Amino acid sequence: MSNTHLTGMPDEAAPDPLALLEADTTLAAAEPILALVAQYFAETRTGEGAVSTWHSAEVIADRLSEPLPRRSRPLADVARRLSSLLLQDVNRLAHPMYIGHQVSAPLPAAVWTDALISALNQSQAVREMSPAFTPLEHQVVEWMTDLVGWDSRAGGTMTSGGTEATLTALLAARSRAIPDVWKNGVGTSPPVLVCGEHAHYAVARAAGEMGLGLDRVIVIPSDGYRMHVSMLRERLAALRERGTAVMAVVATAGCTATGSYDDLEAIADLCEEFADARGPLWLHVDAAHGGGALLSRTHRHRLKGLARANTLAWDPHKTLLLPLAAGMLLVREEHVLESAFAQQAPYLFTPADDARAWDMGPRSFQCSRRSDVLKLWVAFQRYGATALGALYDRLCSMARTLYDRLDGHPHFRALHEPESNILCFAWYPDGVADEDRDDLTNRLRERYNRSGRGWITATTLDGRRVLRITVMNARTGVEHIEALLRGLEEEAQRVLKHHG
Repeated sequence: MSNTHLTGMPDEAAPDPLALLEADTTLAAAEPILALVAQYFAETRTGEGAVSTWHSAEVIADRLSEPLPRRSRPLADVARRLSSLLLQDVNRLAHPMYIGHQVSAPLPAAVWTDALISALNQSQAVREMSPAFTPLEHQVVEWMTDLVGWDSRAGGTMTSGGTEATLTALLAARSRAIPDVWKNGVGTSPPVLVCGEHAHYAVARAAGEMGLGLDRVIVIPSDGYRMHVSMLRERLAALRERGTAVMAVVATAGCTATGSYDDLEAIADLCEEFADARGPLWLHVDAAHGGGALLSRTHRHRLKGLARANTLAWDPHKTLLLPLAAGMLLVREEHVLESAFAQQAPYLFTPADDARAWDMGPRSFQCSRRSDVLKLWVAFQRYGATALGALYDRLCSMARTLYDRLDGHPHFRALHEPESNILCFAWYPDGVADEDRDDLTNRLRERYNRSGRGWITATTLDGRRVLRITVMNARTGVEHIEALLRGLEEEAQRVLKHHG
């Protein structure tokens, strides 16, 4: 009778783990996995096949059900299992008919770079742990702050995405508003955050995480899906009258729902008009989605006034089409990031030995962090800022194409003029009561997505369920936008037939 480990697994002779590791280090060993990537690129290029899966989570979970593997397999066998068990049910973002969430079909050069980042496994928190890529991050941040229009005092850090970037920015704003916050907390009457009704949930989440509380978030109604500037002025005046301190005003450049841009110039004017003893109100701009317009000759004007912000969240993994994750926080004055994280860790962070503090850890939320900046650097080196700007324009032009195709359509109606690569539109079927439209809209989207012919999202806008596209794939062209509309028209007829 064989012995068992505490885990209940029987003893058996183990293979030499080092031999297994070494066997996997060659290009030939990697080929089965790399071939899956190349095959995916090739298969999605044609625009054929299903865009996503119609299988439920339960079906997939049943297929994956097995005991913990104890014996090694050849990597080629692992690749075959990966292909047969999982890849048939992924969202194929590189398929030109995927026009769904704000997740990109990433640039191939950046995809291949991801493997190099993982192999090198440098940690960006401390320069001695990432001797080459830490200076690289400083260089790439400098490129981006130059695009904004800031001077040599500016800086920043890579982040996991816009949520982390916004939290970090607001931590810095909190430190200015409550200088002793790290020692004594926010107190019983902390300052407020002010944002638009279409601000990303990251703002409210940050308020909760920082201990301010959701009641300290002041939401300004929208005007055409942008923050209503006149109402912002009224609210700031009322807050001043009551003696309520404002920690930060958060503007949005490319909101999640509609891709609309707040009037940054007007909002910055108000931040100066309502300055307090510390100076103008802190202005944070959430440009996680819309920051790509900085590279665009056509859309850059939408960011007018951005250079007047204190902090900026930007996600290159969105409209610069990088693989997840590659977010960024940029700041007009680099030193504010050090006040955001006022703590000592002598076992890790050491005083600067020269005029420049290279370590990213003291100014970044994360400690263990991949060198994702390398993907962004490779993208600029391979494609150049001009081509990346042209790709951004192409994405936006496809949203505009659908907007134009919907002009005069008998049943589908655009709900706003697109300012980026996002468009919301509503279905108005004949003879259907308003109270039934929300349910029918959800059913139409589900039916269309399950058909495999395309994939789009939905949202709630002005209290109603509406359809929404986000063009995140450079392969998506006019023909695919027209195919989307035809597919929705055909599936709409089937939904109505069952409804009737």
